[in-house]
Amino acid sequence: MTTESALPSAVAALDPTDAVPDGDMDAEVTHVDDLPDDRFSNRELSWLAFNARVLALAEDDAQPLLERLKFLAIFASNLDEFYMVRVAGLKRRSDMGLQVQSADGLSPRLVLAALADRTRELVERHARCFRDEVTPRLEAEGIHVRRWDDLDDEERGRLAEYFQAKVFPVLTPLAVDPSHPFPYISGLSLNLAVLVRDPDEQVQRFARVKVPNNVPRFVVVSQSAVEAEYLPLEDLIAAHLSMLFPGMEVVEHHVFRVTRNADFEVEEDRDEDLLQALERELVRRRFGPAVRLEVTDDIDDEVVDLLASEIDVDRDDVIRVPGLLDLGSLHQIYDIDRPNLKERPFVPTTNPRFAEGETPKSVFATLRDGDVLVHHPYESFATSTQRFIEQAAADPRVLAIKQTLYRTSGDSPVVDALIDAAEAGKQVVALVEIKARFDEQANIKWARALERAGCHVVYGFVGLKTHCKTALVVRQEGNQIRRYAHVGTGNYNPKTARMYEDLGLFTADPDVCADLTDLFNVLTGYSRQTDYRSLLVAPQGIRAGLIERIEREIEHAKAGKDALIRFKTNHLVDEQTIDALYRASRAGVRVELLVRTFCTIRAGVPGLSDNIRTRSILGRFLEHSRIYYFGGDGSPEYWMGSADLMHRNLDRRVEVLCQVADRSARAHLQSCLDAAFDENTAAWDLQPDGSWKHSATGRDFQELLTKRLADRGE
Repeated sequence: MTTESALPSAVAALDPTDAVPDGDMDAEVTHVDDLPDDRFSNRELSWLAFNARVLALAEDDAQPLLERLKFLAIFASNLDEFYMVRVAGLKRRSDMGLQVQSADGLSPRLVLAALADRTRELVERHARCFRDEVTPRLEAEGIHVRRWDDLDDEERGRLAEYFQAKVFPVLTPLAVDPSHPFPYISGLSLNLAVLVRDPDEQVQRFARVKVPNNVPRFVVVSQSAVEAEYLPLEDLIAAHLSMLFPGMEVVEHHVFRVTRNADFEVEEDRDEDLLQALERELVRRRFGPAVRLEVTDDIDDEVVDLLASEIDVDRDDVIRVPGLLDLGSLHQIYDIDRPNLKERPFVPTTNPRFAEGETPKSVFATLRDGDVLVHHPYESFATSTQRFIEQAAADPRVLAIKQTLYRTSGDSPVVDALIDAAEAGKQVVALVEIKARFDEQANIKWARALERAGCHVVYGFVGLKTHCKTALVVRQEGNQIRRYAHVGTGNYNPKTARMYEDLGLFTADPDVCADLTDLFNVLTGYSRQTDYRSLLVAPQGIRAGLIERIEREIEHAKAGKDALIRFKTNHLVDEQTIDALYRASRAGVRVELLVRTFCTIRAGVPGLSDNIRTRSILGRFLEHSRIYYFGGDGSPEYWMGSADLMHRNLDRRVEVLCQVADRSARAHLQSCLDAAFDENTAAWDLQPDGSWKHSATGRDFQELLTKRLADRGE
């Protein structure tokens, strides 16, 4: 049993009067119902605790070796995005002098200091895990990450030919002198800082060489069925720097990497085309200010000072990394064909309601017999959600398809089906959220492809993102119109559907379908409807709807009745919801929370949250579904949908939670929640001091669901 440390010591000594905006900075937190002022943890530090749990998976000897490598890569990629968005946002507010008090009572300056200390600890752990634990085990399995000095003459000769043919032509050394200003360093690129000397003048000069990102990061030295040897690309370039600077003496070189602010907001004007505004902002993102400088730990202080000055980062934003930079690129090595070093291959099943043996059934005929709940990735996206849209596109009786698209893959069969439907003369409405961070360019491309095919494309609202995952099919059946719907927790993306755990509800329920019809009228027209029959819709209704049901459980507890609340969510930050959960705990309601990432509630604190239990489960798949359960004194309610408990989700996004009424679907949700909160299930448990304690000896939650749903498929 291991414990992830509580908040860094730097936080314990912080002055609570030095105020802080935290995360979604527009929420005002007040003293409520005699609840203590220190009832919230820091949001950003809670994220680092999450990434520490990811790192713990890489450190776990019980994981297959290449899975450990994968978790090292995920940790690095997570940290990149955290700096690009969360840390960048804090820095911007700090630079603007915004010191408005937030939930945890820390200022951006103090949060940044605590984050820097904690990040350095984790980066050291991360590098040591790769260097001291994973690398020796890889070598024992015949997988080697070599350095140039380790190669023999024959290997060097082969790689020199590769360098001249594939790498040298794309390199551009950039000098720095009075006539050559310091070059722009693009975000997340690997670079060599090179010092060269003119042998005639004995003058030392600085140059930068960018490591190309269109060449594999790890160059294959040799590969066979049992052995694989790789060389970091920067080593290969460094060994041939004399070719880039003929006639000059290469004195030294160092690898560095810059992270830039990608946390921009589109300046939306109701009179301006949103597509044009977004494309303008995407250009600006490339030139965002630097927020982190990573360097190898053997770099000279003078070179660090030069880089920090020219790139314009504080010394506190310089992170020295032992060993290789950018371990996010380890995914390349993970892809090696060594199945014995990975999790056993996983093949999703088809939900039995959608197939008769190997023969697909009509989705529409199935839904006329009742709702179907599918659980990805255990059950196939292709034979459920994708098939739903493809059958609708091909069915001559389907009149219209309406769908929201937040993120999808580069070769999306869902988008292809919508295009086919439009070309077949069906009415197709696609709400493409082009403000989905880091997917903006791809979504613009798909939006234009859909428009060219004749689809009605809507780009969402000014000031809101449309994050709900909904689809509606309108079908002519005899002399009546019947509607069919899908409400999901995950994006319509066949690639992430194989890695993300999500739920999808298919239904022909008239109330749900009428609600979605009304919602699409809101999304595409001027409707201002806020009340729905079977849905809770943000920004107006989800927070209020959840808190109303929390209060109902409080009344049950006060009356001596059974009272239980269970939430499964990615993030729990919203102070109003957390305060309601504290009130429920004080009233005697049992509160069980499964939270993956951001989590600012304090669990198990005497007098505040004695009855609140908070867990986190990480594993092979990314836990992504959202389930909200209320015991109801024997009349339980189950809700599922797209909304996490964050300000952005509840106030600045269009989100949907759908009530689950089908008995079989409710039974499945109940079994999932029961398993997640079972003491015998391995998980991380939040402690009263803010630490997370891990018991890895219990049963694996995801393995359990894999078996259950495979059995159901059979």
